[in-house]
Amino acid sequence: MSTLTQGRPVGSASHPASPIHPMPHDPLSHSDTFPHRHIGPGEPDIAAMLATLGYDSLDALAHAVVPAAIRLPAPMKLAGLDDREPRGEFELLAELKKVAVGNKVMRSCIGMGYYDCITPPVIQRNILENPGWYTQYTPYQAEISQGRLESLLNFQTMVTDLTALQVANASLLDEGTAAAEAMAMCHSAQPGRKVFFIDEACHPQTINVVRTRAESMGLTLHVGEGLSLLGEGKSEAVPAMDSLCGVLVQYPNTYGEIQSPQVLVKLAENLHANKALFVVATDLLALTLIKPPGELGADIAIGSAQRFGVPMGGGGPHAAFMATRNEFVRKMPGRLIGVSKDVHGNPAYRLAIQTREQHIKREKATSNICTAQALLANIAAMYAVYHGPEGLTRIARRVHTLASALASILQDTGYNINEEIIFDTFTADCGDRDGVRNIIEAAAAKGYNLRDVGNECVAISIDETTTLADINNIARVFIGRGDDSQADELQAKHNWLTITGKLSDLACDYSPGFARTSPFLTHPVFNSHHSETELLRYMRKLESRDLSLTTSMISLGSCTMKLNGTSEMFPATWPEFGRVHPFAPADQLEGYKAMCDQLEAWLAEITGFAAVSLQPNAGSQGEYAGLLAIRAWHESRGQGERNICLIPVSAHGTNPASAVIAGFTVVTVACDAQGNVDVADLLLKAKQHANDLACLMITYPSTHGVFEAEVRTICKIIHDHGGQVYMDGANMNAQVGLTSPGFIGADVCHLNLHKTFCIPHGGGGPGMGPIGVAKHLVPFLPANPLVKDAPVGAVSAAPYGSASILPISWVYIALMGAQGLTQATQVAILNANYMAKRVGEHYPVLFKGNAGLCAHEFIIDCRQFEATSGIKVEDIAKRLMDYGFHAPTMSFPVPGTLMIEPTESEPKAELDRLCDALISIRNEIRAIEEGKADRTDNVLKNAPHTAAAIASDAWNHKYSREQAAFPAAWVREHKFWPYVGRIDNPWGDRNLFCTCPPLSNE
Repeated sequence: MSTLTQGRPVGSASHPASPIHPMPHDPLSHSDTFPHRHIGPGEPDIAAMLATLGYDSLDALAHAVVPAAIRLPAPMKLAGLDDREPRGEFELLAELKKVAVGNKVMRSCIGMGYYDCITPPVIQRNILENPGWYTQYTPYQAEISQGRLESLLNFQTMVTDLTALQVANASLLDEGTAAAEAMAMCHSAQPGRKVFFIDEACHPQTINVVRTRAESMGLTLHVGEGLSLLGEGKSEAVPAMDSLCGVLVQYPNTYGEIQSPQVLVKLAENLHANKALFVVATDLLALTLIKPPGELGADIAIGSAQRFGVPMGGGGPHAAFMATRNEFVRKMPGRLIGVSKDVHGNPAYRLAIQTREQHIKREKATSNICTAQALLANIAAMYAVYHGPEGLTRIARRVHTLASALASILQDTGYNINEEIIFDTFTADCGDRDGVRNIIEAAAAKGYNLRDVGNECVAISIDETTTLADINNIARVFIGRGDDSQADELQAKHNWLTITGKLSDLACDYSPGFARTSPFLTHPVFNSHHSETELLRYMRKLESRDLSLTTSMISLGSCTMKLNGTSEMFPATWPEFGRVHPFAPADQLEGYKAMCDQLEAWLAEITGFAAVSLQPNAGSQGEYAGLLAIRAWHESRGQGERNICLIPVSAHGTNPASAVIAGFTVVTVACDAQGNVDVADLLLKAKQHANDLACLMITYPSTHGVFEAEVRTICKIIHDHGGQVYMDGANMNAQVGLTSPGFIGADVCHLNLHKTFCIPHGGGGPGMGPIGVAKHLVPFLPANPLVKDAPVGAVSAAPYGSASILPISWVYIALMGAQGLTQATQVAILNANYMAKRVGEHYPVLFKGNAGLCAHEFIIDCRQFEATSGIKVEDIAKRLMDYGFHAPTMSFPVPGTLMIEPTESEPKAELDRLCDALISIRNEIRAIEEGKADRTDNVLKNAPHTAAAIASDAWNHKYSREQAAFPAAWVREHKFWPYVGRIDNPWGDRNLFCTCPPLSNE
């Protein structure tokens, strides 16, 4: 046994301690096992850090940190992993490949907002599969995020141009949740109105996600025919116009029909006359050919950018979009990239107005959205840059021509086509349900998935990957109904091959009333990079302006920026996972089901819960889904009046925002001087609201970075007063293998797979936020998006949320095993406490738990420096860029502080470099305090320093260029140059500009 593990074991003296995974010494063991690759410090470094802290083993340290009452009584076990030797990465990927082939990669013609597409190889290799793009953090430190911010600004410009609206955000989660956010935005604009109308021809999953949100917000959702609002179409009861906050239509609709622009304009005018908003769900590719929503009177346009080069992936992740008019910009959810200027007067990009609004507005925030889909938005933006307006139009014309040709063939051979004007989708009348089944089965036998729309019709959607051969094959299915000999006969009779053989002669232009006439994507960025060489250089230029985990550690407290192993990432782009439609028949998704079932089981064991749902596609969606489960459980027991949600002041800002959209009223609970929940205040408020207490939301370990010793008492107080305990799983990286939410006493907990379980942050997204629940809440997990009337409806548009990134966490858990995961937690705690010990000699560490130790993160106080030297915490954050580091979490949860989380995957040498940088900065502050450096012209106030500033002839600072750019010897080894100087954020908000600016003379 390793000498590092001979101290007191975690839990009890009866079970053996686990050795750190060293490089395997058995000559027959795999050479590519993973735990010692994932865990950064080697055994000598672990021993040295333990000695610094005064502990002789990881187990002894964990025993001191984690309160005895919540330590697991026995080592964690994971089914299927504990009874075998650790597998190597090569072997495990081969095993997962066998699982993946259970997914049948068919030609998908289902549509419903999901299309097969071509990811240009240059984008797949250099963005989707490139850690220089997928390991960055959200661009809160804009000076070292300029490349990604420029790309996201391209995304916003692409969306505003194609929708003909004035401003767009930098992506939302999926089309269904974007529609729900649009409804909330309409209600925010007209808070006195409680009815939202959605056209019945919207995608069914969108309708169900919006229905879930409407119910939780206390809104009435009316699903009907949009024309009925104009007194046309089917005769049906419609809500009074003065009760409507908004109306949503799909354009083209889910069946493929393009509604008359004149009628939509009339509807918009009617709504505006009655002070209601008009929302249009649309298709960006179609908008290259048909009139855009902004020209139809739309106030908001939403949809998905998936078909712009992003694989279907079983439902995600995909960049949803939202565009609106300028007057609603401050009500728009999500992130918005804006153009400002830096201290040198140069254009600079940064997050505008809504930056982290949940942490400022809390329960008054307009949305709980925190994670975006930045990586996928960047892919979609680069797809538009690569193809340009002419290339996109050419793709759209080809898709439309093929769809029109197939519709023409079927019509010529006796089928009724129900839509007059289409883009890529139409429905064919098969006569009866038997006809529908026969056609769908015959198509599947030839490798094509068609859509059963639930009546006597089959829907067919054409996409970028469709070929002439596909058109021929699908036509033969309809003509022969699966009988090839009959198909041959009718093919000759109708001479339909002549049609497909002369597609270029087929008239497919839209009439003037439908056709787009306005220009789009006119900015040079969309007209300059159409060769692979040009695009490659452009992407590399932007990558060089972003600090990612390929550069240095990103020690953000609460955000867990750790290794995203390359072997974990491989399966995400396998076609068996990527080219699968989320609503394909179940027998074609057996690989996904097997993998997801195992992942759910592992996560349930890790969290100590009875079941897990993988549907929520962000941490905020997990919070929302967990709260809906609690609400539904209370209602099932006849206690629907329970609507009070207690939330400590230290909670993440998404907590109160999620509680409000889930239908709860937030009551704040105080924290004591040590940062713990004030138990006396909690008890007082639990008693005060005993009759209407629904739940408590608590983060554990606390947002202040400590294991609160009274957590079980806290849970008991809530349960004794009829409530449930919701645990925010943002800090699970300190729990895995040592304790668990279920063991502690929580009823539900969401997991940020993009934190603890290694899905990369992608520059601000994707994320995944599955929830684990206790047995009594299992019936209230979110339903499949196509299922109606479930106890709790869908919270995301696809059954498994962002399914294609789930293999990342599956591979991580399978490679680490229970023992490796436990060791990862222990080393995360060790690294944090080692850093706190070193840095704590120079900065006050605010909160400490048992034995004066922190959990996996800690907070250093920088507030005192403003009085002594004029230095603010922002100055320290910017100065760290000169040392080559991304700043820790700044001013959360305590203003004027830095929250540091080193994770388990950073080696001691990197921890020491960051400690040295912080200590060096403290000395720079001391120089100001002692009058050795100027109070206004110093290296901190002027940070970060760009290469252009250092090389300028106009250097007139009272310190040297070397001190500015190379403050430590090791910086020379790997200098990262911020592309812009300190950015003027207030100027950018006063002069809001959120699309591509004119090109600079770079």
